[in-house]
Amino acid sequence: MDITLVLKVLGLGMLIAVSGQILSKTGRDEQVIWLTIAGIVSVLLMLIKEIAGLLTALRSLFGI
Repeated sequence: MDITLVLKVLGLGMLIAVSGQILSKTGRDEQVIWLTIAGIVSVLLMLIKEIAGLLTALRSLFGI
């Protein structure tokens, strides 16, 4: 796993946290929920290659 992936996830998380705080202060709580869901989906899409590699390693380890 590369450090750039960790930094991308960290940066996206910080961006979403700040945006969520701004939206929350302006009274747009429903948009905060959608922003959080979009952030989670974005991070999962970035990590899907790493998750696939982990599952492949586990399959080969247990001989499945």
